[in-house]
Amino acid sequence: MAAVFKFCTLFILLSVGGTVLGIGRVVNGDDVTAEMAPAPAPAPAQTPTVDVGGLVPAMFIFGDSLIDSGNNNNLLTLAKANYPPYGIDFTQGPTGRFSNGYTIVDAIGQQLGLPLAPAYSTPDPSIDQMRFGVNYASAAAGILDMTGQIFVERVPLKNQITNFAKTLDQLSANLSAQVVKEGIPKCIFFVGIGSNDYLTNYLMPGSSTNIIYTVQQYADLLIQQYSLNLQRLYDLGARKFVLAGIGELGCIPTMVARSENGQCLDEVNQVVDPFNANMKQMVTNFNTALPDAKFVYLDTQNMFRNIIANSKTYGFSVVDRGCCGVGKMDGEITCVPFETPCPNREEYVFWDAYHPTSAVNVLVGKMAFSGGSDLVYPINIQQLARTETWPY
Repeated sequence: MAAVFKFCTLFILLSVGGTVLGIGRVVNGDDVTAEMAPAPAPAPAQTPTVDVGGLVPAMFIFGDSLIDSGNNNNLLTLAKANYPPYGIDFTQGPTGRFSNGYTIVDAIGQQLGLPLAPAYSTPDPSIDQMRFGVNYASAAAGILDMTGQIFVERVPLKNQITNFAKTLDQLSANLSAQVVKEGIPKCIFFVGIGSNDYLTNYLMPGSSTNIIYTVQQYADLLIQQYSLNLQRLYDLGARKFVLAGIGELGCIPTMVARSENGQCLDEVNQVVDPFNANMKQMVTNFNTALPDAKFVYLDTQNMFRNIIANSKTYGFSVVDRGCCGVGKMDGEITCVPFETPCPNREEYVFWDAYHPTSAVNVLVGKMAFSGGSDLVYPINIQQLARTETWPY
């Protein structure tokens, strides 16, 4: 564990340009409060195609930088991606997506027959945009409010759900409360969060969490808080949940760059394993306790292992370094403004020090949509979309 903490000291310093901040700001809608806590598209040819249309009325998205579509753009934060070369393969250019192109939820949404969900922070989004879904995800956010404080402002999961409640009020005021009440249970609610609770919390030197909690105790704490947030979404009318697990954190370029042999840091993966195990059990428990709802678990860890093991079959030739970044394995510092990325982006698994390329996001989106129970449990997203629900 000491080796992991030693690594993370350098990881955080490089990520924020050598500045360590002792205060973080949590954002909830238009309100900002200070919180003290312990310092802790691929090439166009691979654009996802819409195979099935109109399976659900909308998809609402909650999470972190893996699926953020621009909610951090106007925040006082170090976690931003609204500059080139981010979005180099995206038709709208750099939007705040931490990718060269599509995110996983972009790919899933298109397979569901939905337009790209606007970021919640989009100035004056129209009801016509919001009725197909909204993206509330915020880079550096976590399940715990204190997570990501080193990046200053971010929107934790709890506050993202508060923003969703505000969206419900807006939709009800414009479409009628009855229409919204009948429609929300048919929508997909995608939640992908938890990585930052490790990267910028538990694994950080100076964080009290790794002193107070064992690895298992911390995973239990996260799932306890996660469950409360999901229950809140359920109380707001959500019935179709897609929950993404944490991938192989020890294998992202910033971790590989710190390993002595250029391989994955297995000790980091082992720290995260209990969370994923707990999360799958949480899905089983919710499906039993709330029979009028359906919860699906995306085993992103297994998906990633599958992609790496069969990288050549999938067309990837570079699996251990970023396409855009600075330092060893192009993973010691993330993609900097106006940097020239690799030209063969469709052959890379990772876009920058932490995030997959658009090609991988599209592939994972397809696995999530129509994959087997070894990747998506207990049913896939296509099956979930076709599951009947009732008004709450």
